Amino acid sequence: MKYQQDLMIEKKEFLNKNNFLLILKSRTSLPEILPGQFVNILVHDVADRLLRRPISIHDADYSSDTISVVVQKIGKATEKLSLVNEGEVLNVVFPLGNSFSVEEKRPLLVGGGVGTAPLYYLAKKYYERGIRPVVLIGARTKEQLFLIEKYSSIADVYISIEDGSAGEKGLVTDNSILQKEFSAILTCGPTPMMKAVNKEALKKNIPCYVSLENRMACGIGACLCCVSDTVNEGNVCVCTKGPVFDANDLKW
Repeated sequence: MKYQQDLMIEKKEFLNKNNFLLILKSRTSLPEILPGQFVNILVHDVADRLLRRPISIHDADYSSDTISVVVQKIGKATEKLSLVNEGEVLNVVFPLGNSFSVEEKRPLLVGGGVGTAPLYYLAKKYYERGIRPVVLIGARTKEQLFLIEKYSSIADVYISIEDGSAGEKGLVTDNSILQKEFSAILTCGPTPMMKAVNKEALKKNIPCYVSLENRMACGIGACLCCVSDTVNEGNVCVCTKGPVFDANDLKW
């Protein structure tokens, strides 16, 4: 079930130059939220003000009834979101989309850029099941990393930085952790990265599940902003059939 609520901004924190964290508090008990799902946030006073901004859920805390999201400043709407203050409210539709599996015995979670954000809640769900997952994070420079200590508290974290300023130098597909055995790869980030990660999964003959970052403005399949072509069903709305897909079911 989807909900539309005014959530109060309990905390706002800049994580680096382009990414900031918002902790949003509900006045009622949170519904079940699954790893990989997203919220749609209404941003006022922008040109296409009728279309909401989809943001992956970074964390959900039922003890405090809060949802955390990490937002990347990439346009006028997210720039405006970066100016909000603690104590203000945002109108949010949630939870939207499908989810990652938490049934893998040895999962590898791979994130790139702000696509790393939803992997925390996924890692936490595995950790709660007694599985400490491996999380591989990629970025161009170390300045783009965020919340590494938080991830490290529940997962074994490996880092690939293109300029070699932290972790291993190179792309995530160059990281030595890929030499280990995993039951599946679950990934979110730029499309070229996810395609490359899927190639590695194919080499290992293991499934790869990807979370697409299409613009999912309405969240209910009405606006057709987020359509992607699939092998089994043809064109589908990512906001309702995804955002998580078996990588091999995508025509990309």
